[in-house]
Parts: sequence; C-alpha cells; structure tokens
Amino acid sequence: MDRILAIDSGLTVTKAVIFDLKGTQLAVARRNVTQLKPAPRRVERDMTDLWRQTASAIRDVLETSGTDPARIVAVAATAHGDGIYLLDKAGKPLGTGILSLDSRAFQIVEDWQTDGTDQRALALTGQVPHVSAHSALLGWVQRHEPDRFAQIGHVLACKDWLCFCLSGRIGTDHTEASTSFTDVQSQTWSQEALELFGLGDVQGALPRADHSASVVGEVTQAAAEATGLRPGTPVAAGLHDVTASALGIGAHRPGVVGIVAGTYSINESVSTRPIVDARWFCRNAIDAGQWNNMSISPASTTNYDWFLDTFCAVERAQARAEGQDIHAHLRPEIDAALSRPSSILYHPYLFGSPMGAAPSAGFLGLRGWHERGDLLAALLEGVAFNHRDHVDALRGSFGGSEARLTGGASRNPSVAQLFADVLDMPVTVTDTDEAAAWGAALCAGAAVGAFAGWNADPRDLAARETTYLPTPERAAHYARRYAIYHEIAEGMGAAWDRLNSLETLARGTAND
Repeated sequence: MDRILAIDSGLTVTKAVIFDLKGTQLAVARRNVTQLKPAPRRVERDMTDLWRQTASAIRDVLETSGTDPARIVAVAATAHGDGIYLLDKAGKPLGTGILSLDSRAFQIVEDWQTDGTDQRALALTGQVPHVSAHSALLGWVQRHEPDRFAQIGHVLACKDWLCFCLSGRIGTDHTEASTSFTDVQSQTWSQEALELFGLGDVQGALPRADHSASVVGEVTQAAAEATGLRPGTPVAAGLHDVTASALGIGAHRPGVVGIVAGTYSINESVSTRPIVDARWFCRNAIDAGQWNNMSISPASTTNYDWFLDTFCAVERAQARAEGQDIHAHLRPEIDAALSRPSSILYHPYLFGSPMGAAPSAGFLGLRGWHERGDLLAALLEGVAFNHRDHVDALRGSFGGSEARLTGGASRNPSVAQLFADVLDMPVTVTDTDEAAAWGAALCAGAAVGAFAGWNADPRDLAARETTYLPTPERAAHYARRYAIYHEIAEGMGAAWDRLNSLETLARGTAND
C-alpha cells in the first residue's frame, strides 16, 4: 500500500488524482460537471450527477495509472468552499446543490447590512456574511422555499457530500465548519450564530466537525462498486479547497502569504490568534489554535481566460489544432508590452471586486497606437494589482516576508515575476500541478500514519520551486501605477452605479 487518492471538485470540473508517498503525482482524471442555471443569479448542480462523475473519474484514474485498488492507503476530498449541499432527514439530496457562484441571496445580505447583522456576525464569527455563505443561502431557502427548509436534515459543503458518498458518514472538518456558524474565539459551532441569522431551527442539521487529517470512515461496498476502490479503504475528513491549495504549496503556516490566482483572487495568511476585519474571513486553520485569514474576490485570471475566449478564439483554435500552446504564442507580445511604458490601466472586475458587485471591468488610457499585447499586459497587471489589494490588507495585520503562488498563470515566468514586482516581495512557485489535491492527499496520508503529520510534506520542495525576487526599479514603477489604479477605483463608486443603471434601463426598454 503506497498510494493516496485525492479528490478535488471545483465549480466546473471534478478530479481524481493519485500520488505516491513521496508526493509524486502519478495520474489525474477529470470529468466535467454540468452547471444548472434555472433562473438569474442561480448556479446549481445535480448532486447525484456530481457523485456519478466523481466516481467515474476515480475508476478512470485507477485504470489509467494501472493502480491496484489495494495499494491505496487512504482517500480524502477537497472541493469548492461555500455554496450549500442539503440532505433530507433520510440522507437523500434535498434538491440541487448550490454553487459558490450563486448570488440569489443578495437581498438577504443587503437586509443584514441594513440592520447591522453583518457587523454582529463579523464580531462573533470572524466574517461578514456574503451571498454564497451557508447563512445567506439557508436564509434564502427559509424565506422562499419554506417546505424545503422544513425538510432539512443535514447541511453540508461540496466535499462533505463526496465524503458521504464514499463512506456513508455525514460530517465535515474544522476548516469547512467555519464558513458561517462557528464562534471565532472557540472555533466551535455556535448556537448564538445560528440565532443571529434567524436559523436556530437547523442546529441539529449541522454535522460533526473533525480534524482534516483524521479517519472518519471507510469506503462502502456501494462506493467501491461505483469507483473501483477497495471496500474498507480509509476515508479522511478532508478540507476546504482554499486551505488545501495553500497546504499543497507549503503556504499554510504563519509568516507566508498564500496566493491562488484562478477564478477567484485568493490570498491567505495563517495566524496564531484571531484578528477580525471586514476585509478578510477569519476562519479555522487546520489545527485548533490557528486561524486562516482569507481575503478573496472573484477577480483574478478568469479575466485572462475571458479575453482569450472573446478576442483570441481563432488563434486559440488554430493553436490547439497545431498542437501548440496559445499562452506560449502570446507570451512574446505580453513580454514586449510589459517592457515599454503604457498609459493603460485595467480593473479586473468582470465578475466582482473587493468592493462588492457594483464595480465593473474596464480599460482606461487606451490609445489608437496600442496593440493586443498592451491590452493583455495591462490585464495581467490589473489582476496582480487586485491581488495586492488583498495582500496589503493581510500584510498589515499578519506580516509575511514571502508569498507562495499557485494557479494556472503561475506557470508563466513572466506572470510570476510580475507578481513579485507588483507585491514587492519574493514570490515562490512550486511545480505542483494539483496543489489542492496534494493538500487533501497530505491530510489523508497523515490520517493513516503514512506521513508524520499533515504538514510533513515528503517532497524536496527546494528542488521543485522557483523564487522570483522583485526588481527595485520595476517595483517602484508598479508602485506608481498601482497608486493611480487604486485612486481611480476608489473614485469610481458613483460612476459604476450609473453604468449599472444603463443595463437596467436597457432591459426595461427591451421588455416594453
């Protein structure tokens, strides 16, 4: 028995990854999971289909890697945080799972902002409620679907549903538990928090919370038949994917800022005492007595993907047909643009911002002589600037002399160097392709004694990482540009509201 299976289920893709006990990734299998959008602001998925696709990915990765299921020492899952997966009292899916992209509960959150509930929640739970938090989504179900609310038997997160499908055990871990209803001081479930949100009736539906690196069950016969795993294989509790990503790159420890540049701008610092501020979520770290402070917005490299999909579709298709990498094709344009002066600034708020949903994305300073490379350079710079908004907030309270970066963009040396210069701090990138999955694997291995602890990474990280140091003159250059970027963002509040009103007027005209 010398291999670990980790599951990483995101918002569109669920993955099964096999590692050996030295931390080498042996194989990965992916399955798309359909997003359901039955109405504006609603983003859901069929829970049974999620398990079916995940089970298929597990069977696939076992076969393609030639892994005898008896060699798997343990299994653990990580998955997208927030959103909600409800079971009835018989343990059956109670409707569809709700993803963290869902914003149906915006009015609930606005009401809490108006009556002060959000500030009371910040003091008690370490975070203000947001539209995809368990608190807001349960509040929405209670208000709009009272019959469904009355049938709630269990309140789970995505990875908890997968753990249940594997083991038949209903539960969660401490990192996932702290998304809404734990006391930030005691780090345990709080009836006061439930009552604050008017959700006292669901107290009995909150699952038991265990340490991420603890065995909580075994693969059932039914799960074994679906996945190809051996019945009785230990299943560990697993952890929230943001925490898993930081752990997978060696950033889940005090003094380091962990950065995930992906769909979301994720930035996190571990502390040994709780410090509460509306600019971050103060949530449970893996071990009791430590807190994971997460400063997040949906404004990172998804902007780059949008640009390629919208304006480079032909080149992308051609590169794919020729077996080439579109990112490598564009890199000379981007590098050239980054090396020359530019008046272009880009605010990467296509899907949201640190200031809420009102700000929108846009290029400013665009001139007729600018080229595609100039736009892409400004876009990536804007993404790095948005990460700096979050990182500066964390550094101000938690310090940190280095950053560790993961996400698809981190594989581009030019982007990694851009982050180092914009943040004016060393940025380290490891060669870990599936960072969140490796974080889950570390917990699974530690749970069965294959590793000395969840933080006893067996890899020689020094041999697998590259550190990018800030260049003083480039850091000063970006500091000047960031100041203007920030000044414009702060002054655009009323203008963004007026722009948003145009969309409402356009819809009204179309509907007349």
